[in-house]
Formats: sequence, C-alpha cells, structure tokens
Amino acid sequence: MRKRTWLGPLLALALSLSACGGGGGELSDRETKGDDTMETKFTVGTPIEEVIRDPAFEEYGRLLFPVDSAYWSGDTLGDLWLIWYSHIDPSETVEIVNTLKERALAGETVFYDIYTDEEKAVDPEKEDTGLFFFKGEPGARFAVCNAGGAFAYVGAMQDSFPHALELSKRGYNAFALIYRPGAQTACEDLARAITFIFDHAGELHIDTRCYSLWGGSAGARMAAWLGTYGPAAFGGDELPRPGAVIMQYTGLGEYSPEDPPTFACVGDRDGIAPWRVMRARLDAMSACGIDTEFHRYPGLGHGFGLGTGTAAEGWLDLAVRFWERQMKSACR
Repeated sequence: MRKRTWLGPLLALALSLSACGGGGGELSDRETKGDDTMETKFTVGTPIEEVIRDPAFEEYGRLLFPVDSAYWSGDTLGDLWLIWYSHIDPSETVEIVNTLKERALAGETVFYDIYTDEEKAVDPEKEDTGLFFFKGEPGARFAVCNAGGAFAYVGAMQDSFPHALELSKRGYNAFALIYRPGAQTACEDLARAITFIFDHAGELHIDTRCYSLWGGSAGARMAAWLGTYGPAAFGGDELPRPGAVIMQYTGLGEYSPEDPPTFACVGDRDGIAPWRVMRARLDAMSACGIDTEFHRYPGLGHGFGLGTGTAAEGWLDLAVRFWERQMKSACR
C-alpha cells in the first residue's frame, strides 16, 4: 500500500529554518520557547500558496485546491472563491487545512494514492488524483465525498472536505476524492477509490458494510451513477453498491429500480440544478419502493456546501440520520 508518510523531526527542522518573506532567519510567525518551536496555525489571512507549499503536506499540498487555477481565485484562505459555488465559509476552510496539517504532523496518513507510479506514467493525468482521509473511530463505517465543479475541476474545499471533516467528527471514516475532470474518468476514479478502500480496509481500520457515497453537483452525479451501476461498471472490482447515496444540487433524472436509498437536498433558487428535477427523481424512486428523503431550502442557489449560516444549516445531520437508518435495516 503506497501512502504518504510523516517527515518527523526533519519537518520541524525545515519549518523552523523557513521564515515568512524569505528574508532572514527570524521566526516572526512562530512562537518559541527554549529549543521548542510551536507552529502557528493557518488563519484566514494565510496565503493559499503558503498552505500548498507547507512541508507537512509534502507534494500533495497542491491537490488541496483546484489544480486548474482558472476555476478559483483569492490570495488568502479568507479570500478563496470557487466558480459555481456560494456561501464559502472561511472558518471551515481554515479548520480543514489546520486539521489535516495537525494530523500529518502527528504521524497520521492523510493522503493516499489510488494509482501506482506505473499507472501514472502511462496516464500522467492520474497524478492529480487521490484520497484525503479524515479518520474517524476505528472500525466505523466509511463514506466517500465527491466535490462538484461541472466535471471541469474539483471544488473539494467547499464541496467534499467540509463534509468529510464533519463526518469524521461524528466518528465515521470519511474520504474526499480528488479525481480527473470528465464524467467518465471521474467515475472511473471513484470506482478505483472504492476498490482501494475495500482492498485496504484492515489497514485503514474501517467497516465496509453499508458505506455511503456523498456528492454535490457533478460529484452527486458520480455518487448516483456508482449507486446505480456499481464500481465494476467503471473498472473497479465486483463490490457491493453503497448502502446510501447523499446528493446535493444536481439535475439528474435517470435512476434504476435497484438504486440504493437516496437523500437529496437543493436550494429553491438554484439556476443550475432545478429543485423540481431532483424531487421528481426521488418521487419516482420512492414509487419503486426505494427509501428516499428530499429537502428544498428557500432562498439558496447552487453550491452552498454545508450551508453554514443559511436555511440549509443542519442538513448534514439529517443526511447522517438517513444513512444510519439504512445501517439499522438492510445494511446490518
């Protein structure tokens, strides 16, 4: 199993020797006491490039933000803007990168490659893939969160990292997938990610029963398609389909009578994913005997993520309860 490892004392040494601005050796952004160096946490004023280059993240720091810079802007964490997204909460962004850094420096593996070096050599685009791991309780179920971005880019900092972090706080093992843009390649990467997780379930200390797939916008389509067709249809192993699919704001109409239980939510001002299309799909699934739950939130447009400070705040708790209901019934 190929994974990123902690650099240990070498990281601390490298960080202690690097000063903001690249001038002298002053530790202006750090507090020191004796020979110990206390790393200052990221803040809303931290430059995004500083986060990307932080040695704690090794070479995968560049995957924290969209690889294609045409789809995002902002100099600092507090300024981050992603195209097609609304209500980005800078405090959530800061918490995410601080959590990942703290865990990496504590020796946890927070990023896993899903493709081998040989596979990346054949297809260099696979370099920009992988799973960020937000560890929960040992032996807990797992979820894979998939960000949107119209299959042009991966908006993880708004549409999958926050969800994975919140799920881990509730004890679940959550992964956020960084995938290749494009509907087919994205689904292939999700199928590979699920296969990878199943293959390494023992090492990851997870329960693979009744796993869930989460997604917003394009990521919701990925979750739904894998729920409908299963990982093998996209090049993964013959594995169980998810026990629950959790979808946000996508105008998908197709489904099958064998689809997994599905939860969906959307804003009633969404000009990209009309709420009536989402509700019609779930109504049709319910008519087939599939357990569904739908929520429409007033005044919200596309890409609200966790919905902190909006009418949608708390939707994730409802989604978790929906997933847990499946664990207690068909997925025991």
